[in-house]
This record gives sequence, structure tokens and C-alpha cells, in this order.
Amino acid sequence: MTQRFSQQRERIYEAVCASKEHPTAQMIYDTLRPELPRLSLGTVYRNLHQMAQEGRLREMEGAVARFDAVLEPHTHVRCVRCGRVADLALPYDAALDSAAAESGWRIADHSLTFTGICPACAGDRSNLKGETIWN
Repeated sequence: MTQRFSQQRERIYEAVCASKEHPTAQMIYDTLRPELPRLSLGTVYRNLHQMAQEGRLREMEGAVARFDAVLEPHTHVRCVRCGRVADLALPYDAALDSAAAESGWRIADHSLTFTGICPACAGDRSNLKGETIWN
């Protein structure tokens, strides 16, 4: 099904593309609201989910869904305290796909996310909860 052009829809897409934060729907809404005062949070959610289903965006699962405009395989890191998500500069290893294929699987997609504490949260010692972090 082809979606008709919508200025709001395109601005939502552009806002995700412009962000390196892997934004949530709320983050996109907050960014675009001054420019598009008639925009609703529901419209943002619907459009993000629909663009993810169409393959224009990648929807990242978690407590709160985040969206990524980078569609090629890559790795993420997520902060266990604040929820921040960032790309992690690791080379893609096609051997992972090959290992699954040896078991008869045909890989359609993958997701690799490391978890830890981001630099901002690591500097905030007031919020320590006994997390175990590898060094």
C-alpha cells in the first residue's frame, strides 16, 4: 500500500534521520511541535510504526520503542540508567549470519545491542544501584 504524501509524515521521517539519539516518538513530537503546532503524539506514533513496517525506519524494541534511520546492520549500546541509545562502532561480522545458516536458518535481520552505563550517567555517582559493569 502506497502512503500518500504528508508534510507531517515527511518531517517526522526527516527528524529521525537528523537525530543520532535513536529518538522515541515523544522526542520526535517534542522536536516538531513548535514547527507543526497541529501535530499530535498519536500521529507521530502511527507514522513511526508505519514507516518501520514499510522498511523506511528500524524500530528498536525496549521499554520505550526507539527509531533508527540507519537500515544496514550495525550495533547499538543502551544505557541501563537513562535509556540513551547510541551506535557502537564495531565492524559487521557476516560470519554470524553464516553460523546461523549452518543450522538451516535463513537470516532476514538481526539486532545486537550491548547494555551498560553511558558517560553522562557514569559521572553521576548519586544514582548508583549496584550495577555490575565489565571493564
